[in-house]
Amino acid sequence: MSSPPLLLGNEIYRHSTLGGKHPLSIPRVSTMLDLVGALGWLAPGQYAESRPARPEELTRFHVPDYVAAVQAAERSLTVSPEDSLRYNLGRGGNPVYATMFRRPATGVGGSLMAAALLLAEGGIIHSPGGGTHHGRPDRASGFCYFNDPVLAILHLLDGGLSRVAYVDLDVHHGDGVADAFAGDDRVLVVSVHEAGRWPHTGLADEEGIGNLFNYPVPPGMNDSEMDALVEGAIGPLVESFRPDALVLQCGADALADDPLAKQELSNLALWRAVRALKGLSPRLLVLGGGGYNPWSVARCWTGIWAVLNGIGIPDRLPAPAEALLRSLNWSRAAGRNPPEHWFTSLADTGRDGPVRDAVRALVGRTRERMRT
Repeated sequence: MSSPPLLLGNEIYRHSTLGGKHPLSIPRVSTMLDLVGALGWLAPGQYAESRPARPEELTRFHVPDYVAAVQAAERSLTVSPEDSLRYNLGRGGNPVYATMFRRPATGVGGSLMAAALLLAEGGIIHSPGGGTHHGRPDRASGFCYFNDPVLAILHLLDGGLSRVAYVDLDVHHGDGVADAFAGDDRVLVVSVHEAGRWPHTGLADEEGIGNLFNYPVPPGMNDSEMDALVEGAIGPLVESFRPDALVLQCGADALADDPLAKQELSNLALWRAVRALKGLSPRLLVLGGGGYNPWSVARCWTGIWAVLNGIGIPDRLPAPAEALLRSLNWSRAAGRNPPEHWFTSLADTGRDGPVRDAVRALVGRTRERMRT
């Protein structure tokens, strides 16, 4: 990995919104990109603009009728009752909005660009606009219209790779990716998620097919428990798989400051996970994912970029970065009186704690499976 990491982004994330009080109507990718710039953490040649995927690229996984329905809904800003029900559009957290095709297509385009570059050159690529792991072949699901992790993995496999590992750190089970590759021994699919949370899949005893590994952690997961999973199970599992490429989904919604989940992680735990896993493959694609607090998402993903580049995290942010964070607005109660450290630092205070029996059992289960 001689070339420096590459960061992918696009201005569509600054100028489009899912509207109203939708959880994703907050500035996430744009704020992360601005924060990286304010910190001076982009060398020449380290940033590229992602392109939107073409319909024919999307249909490598998604059915053509569904892709056409998303395009039509964007053009008309309406969806018929029949198409709404059939494709889960305009319902279930998947609104009809002005860039509902172009925005998710750009997320896919970034992941496909990354996959092509990784095939050609190896290295590390960070595409925070990706990570939409719930998208189904024929319908939207969980705020995800298209499934860019699946399409990136397919591109890597189509390009000749024989082993791709996918590790999902989002608070929700990566159901769309797991279902897409269940039984495909070329792809190792690992998901750490909150037990009992939507989409209510990914139970430990649902692993069934040998390439799927689920880590459903009870609410309240602390940093020590994430460390135990990565060090005792996920890291050894990925290392033994010897992947030609690793796709790492880094949703920030398992952080304690996220409003939609019940986990208690600091961003330090996610940074340590990325640091532990990033050297286990000659090709690494790091994606975004969930995360519904603009401060915690931007600070977390900016710290991930620092980890990928070996940059030290400053104790106190410089004035331009602090001013950027102070300029954010968030309509939720926590956003009306945010704590000072959301403005002045990237790093959270660590949230270590006891490793519960349920987490130890998940680690033990992986060790047993690796022995058989």
